[in-house]
Amino acid sequence: MRYGFVIDQRRCIGCHACTVACKEENRVPLGAFRTWVKYIERGAFPNTRRYFSVLRCNHCDAAPCVTICPTVALYRRDDGIVDFDGGRCIGCKSCMQACPYDALYIDPDTSTAAKCNYCAHRIEVGLEPACVIVCPAQAIIAGDLDDPASAIATIVAREPVQVRKAEQGTRPKVFYLGADAAALTPELQTTSEAYLWAVRPREEVDLAKMVAAAQETDHGPRGAALSRPVYDVPHAVRPWGWKVSAYLWTKSISAGALLVAAFAGSESWGSLFNGVAPALSLLFLAITTALLVFDLKRPERFAYILLKPNWRSWLVWGAWILMAFGAAGAAWLVGGATGRSDLLHLALIPSVLLALATAGYSAFLFGQAEGRDFWQSPLVLPHLIVAAVVAGAATLSIAAAATPLQSTEADPSATLWPLLFLSLVAHGFLVALEVFHRHAVHDATLAARLIRRGPYRARFWGGVALGGVLLPMALMLAGAASDSTALSTLGALLALAGLWVWEDLWVKAGQSVPLS
Repeated sequence: MRYGFVIDQRRCIGCHACTVACKEENRVPLGAFRTWVKYIERGAFPNTRRYFSVLRCNHCDAAPCVTICPTVALYRRDDGIVDFDGGRCIGCKSCMQACPYDALYIDPDTSTAAKCNYCAHRIEVGLEPACVIVCPAQAIIAGDLDDPASAIATIVAREPVQVRKAEQGTRPKVFYLGADAAALTPELQTTSEAYLWAVRPREEVDLAKMVAAAQETDHGPRGAALSRPVYDVPHAVRPWGWKVSAYLWTKSISAGALLVAAFAGSESWGSLFNGVAPALSLLFLAITTALLVFDLKRPERFAYILLKPNWRSWLVWGAWILMAFGAAGAAWLVGGATGRSDLLHLALIPSVLLALATAGYSAFLFGQAEGRDFWQSPLVLPHLIVAAVVAGAATLSIAAAATPLQSTEADPSATLWPLLFLSLVAHGFLVALEVFHRHAVHDATLAARLIRRGPYRARFWGGVALGGVLLPMALMLAGAASDSTALSTLGALLALAGLWVWEDLWVKAGQSVPLS
């Protein structure tokens, strides 16, 4: 049994009865929508036409929101309905990033995720979803796709139906009959700053202008002769904000401090190796954890990641990796503080492995955010590890410059400065690949264009390319030539600042392309 929908766009009159019935049946708060109708107009006067696109959760057979949800708050039932349990949701917003159809929202009353659940409570007592029974044109057909005698199975088998974003591989079960492709595909629609009978939220307008500017080509605005939306509902703009960007940055410092110390350092560094490196790592690990917890809409439920885990989610694996890494760092710190060389040496190899895991697991987490094509790059994993080396080498270099060197200790700068220089070269190369190489997917191409020549270009060229890579390298070369620790330290500080700017741009650009 697999329940699904067919939306007959030839019949839809855009009356919003389905939207109203859904809100009433499920007590959906003002400003939130489980199903909605988007108006799309095509053509030039007087040859114009308006299309009505009914949008909602697609109840995918391979639902990415179910995979990424860390607490099994989202799950696929035996009848194919993708349902949710608000009592388990921690409000991490990862499902919103995973869904390619923009179907999930944060309920303002409960601070948990919600979406269309096919009116499962009605299905269980033999009733049809509220949107189906209220539609005056019978444009919404619901039923079992596995039952060849059902109306929906007959339509899907015999009629030229289409689905949204089939290339995502989610196997959606909302089929559209007689729909215009431009009415279902955001990238084929020009930007609208205002709607019929509605004022568009300012943050949406600003984002729409930014994306429209990046879509312009040498031959004029892209899609000038295509469709345009004239009515829609409000959508969440960038569910993940500065806290996620900061988490990537602080995690890079935490992982990099131990990774660089374990891989390139030695006990001859003295206190920098024995105490400063693990202390810095644990400090930034604590900040990372705090950022993750406070970014949740329901932070008091953070323990659900450990107590009610979904082992397919990299949010769960990340939480356990961070805890194991913290234990390794604590063992290192205790060994160094107490002079227990055996304990310190025992912690080295686990620290290296767990530092690599801590730096890199986010690549798999962002990879599960399948709605954001820019984050699906195979370069993310190596780039996160290189970023950790940059952050670790820079942080330890600054700490070494601020710590008096004892007569019995080796100078760590002889190792740290060359390592920082080389890691900056690798970081700059990977940034260039992510931003300038040809992407296979339009949304990823558009996100990269937003960075290199769109509204983010000033921060990219000034803060990342110049201030975060080229200038730090030049300062380190000048510092080495003049034996000036101050110049090299300034270069390390700029490298850390440039890394933060890059992480922030990467997170923002990935969420800037509209999903619906």
